[in-house]
Amino acid sequence: MKLISWNVNGFRAVLGKGFEDFFKACDADIFCLQETKMQPGQADFSPEGYHQYWYSAEKKGYSGTAVFSKQEPLSVSFGIGIPEHDTEGRVITLEFEEFYLVTVYTPNAQRELARLDYRMAWEDAFRGYLTALDEKKPVVVCGDLNVAHEEIDLKNPKSNRHSAGFSDEERGKFSELLSCGFTDTFRWLYPDKVQYSWWSYMMKAREKNVGWRIDYFVVSDRLRERVKDSEILDQVMGSDHCPVMLITE
Repeated sequence: MKLISWNVNGFRAVLGKGFEDFFKACDADIFCLQETKMQPGQADFSPEGYHQYWYSAEKKGYSGTAVFSKQEPLSVSFGIGIPEHDTEGRVITLEFEEFYLVTVYTPNAQRELARLDYRMAWEDAFRGYLTALDEKKPVVVCGDLNVAHEEIDLKNPKSNRHSAGFSDEERGKFSELLSCGFTDTFRWLYPDKVQYSWWSYMMKAREKNVGWRIDYFVVSDRLRERVKDSEILDQVMGSDHCPVMLITE
């Protein structure tokens, strides 16, 4: 099975940058999007052979997620069932016979960590949501988790120590998630590999590869042995993020 996840930073924008060709070439079984930044009906994209599910933020032009799946899921849910966390279109869950697929666009703690308190509350709520699912069947989580977990996961760890996405608090919450029985598939397969999934639009950061790894496929530990590869497709352009891919048995 091939799964792709991509923060497209505006779906309507990426449609004009070769997205459809990439989508077709991938031929993924499941393709997840984050930061779609659109409301239903604002883009014309209905790939043949896929069931599609969209979850938009109440605020127009902000956040949002989507999932395209060749196989029709047993059920689909939007949000995590907590009203204060379910206005920004951040989580879609597809239930299949053998696993849950969750795509997420994690809230950014913002400049000077202005939204860190909310981020911490979100992390606890989302971790609780995932562990509850995991009690029923294994979980595959993908998306922009807005955290570089270890120093190897960003170009300049020392100067970014207290920046959004690399604060001790955010990194600690990701460690808590992993300790609850989840695996960061890329780092599990490639413990020493330096590769990034996001680059600032400023200072030619992508050209210089001054980036961060903040896009993930995380799986329940008991699915780990079924993972054949976890890749960062950093040659794919069109967004400030690149796609990430999971290959499983």
